[in-house]
Amino acid sequence: MQPQGASQHQQPHNGAAEVVLASAGYDHTIRFWEALSGICLRTIPHPDSQVNRLAISHDKRLLGAAGNPHVRLYDVQANNPNAITSFDGHTGNITSIAFQSAGRWVVTGSEDGTIKIWDVRAPGVQRNYTLSCAVNDVIIHPNQGELISCDQSGHIKIWDLGENACSHELMPEEDIPARSVTMASDGSMLIAANNKGNIYAWKMKNKGDMSEMGQPVQIPAHKKFITKCLLSPDTRSLATCSADHTVALWDTNHLEAGAKEPSKTLKGHGRWVWDCAFSADSAYLVTGSSDHSARLWDLTTGETIRHYNGHQKAVVCIALHDVSL
Repeated sequence: MQPQGASQHQQPHNGAAEVVLASAGYDHTIRFWEALSGICLRTIPHPDSQVNRLAISHDKRLLGAAGNPHVRLYDVQANNPNAITSFDGHTGNITSIAFQSAGRWVVTGSEDGTIKIWDVRAPGVQRNYTLSCAVNDVIIHPNQGELISCDQSGHIKIWDLGENACSHELMPEEDIPARSVTMASDGSMLIAANNKGNIYAWKMKNKGDMSEMGQPVQIPAHKKFITKCLLSPDTRSLATCSADHTVALWDTNHLEAGAKEPSKTLKGHGRWVWDCAFSADSAYLVTGSSDHSARLWDLTTGETIRHYNGHQKAVVCIALHDVSL
């Protein structure tokens, strides 16, 4: 993504849009945006419920929308407003969704206390992991062979897909719900954020090896609830979204030393900031907020360079895919 000086109209690339940017939330709609101009290209209804999370498949063909209690898959390229596939099996709010890198399966986590894996080609639960409390987030390890979840009891759990079982369990702060987890694209660092505004950073002794985790560094990142933490694709930055209406940016090289202050704080949203997504080059961030808007930020300056307006209620989820295929 190159907003400065770039053409406002993206050209199709092998039949797929160069940049896919979508937002959704409590107004029961999903909006697709032209990222550089801020123009809404398409709005599709999601009448079942609010949308809690969005995810885009690697090939930019599918958009997954996690609601309550269903997952709907939409065709990104077609003008069909209806879902092309539905995953039914959760019994509560779905709090997270992620596509496997090859696009063969999807993982979801829910307040019903389960993590489920779904086959994109033959909708139906392929695997089901049961926890003792609500799942707040689940991500796929960069090695594609493990899942990492966090839950309402404060646990972070590592799930080995080969063994089909939980292989490691971490409890950074007892009885404080862990809200969000993120892992560096090279497997070098794991971050978890909780309801007290703290982040915990584990540096891997051997990249990607979950059995070689040191003790976490605790950093008081916000004075209020953290809704999302996300490491940038280049692994150099961590973004934390908060109920304090801001997004904090942290230099990951300073986290090990227990950074006391973020390298930058993004201010402009009028209410809680719920979600964020980095551009592929890690130079830009898109955020969604309860103030009914999404914003595109230039991380060099810390300034908002585009507003996405049109939602009638809180924007709680963002999905961005701007990698050329």
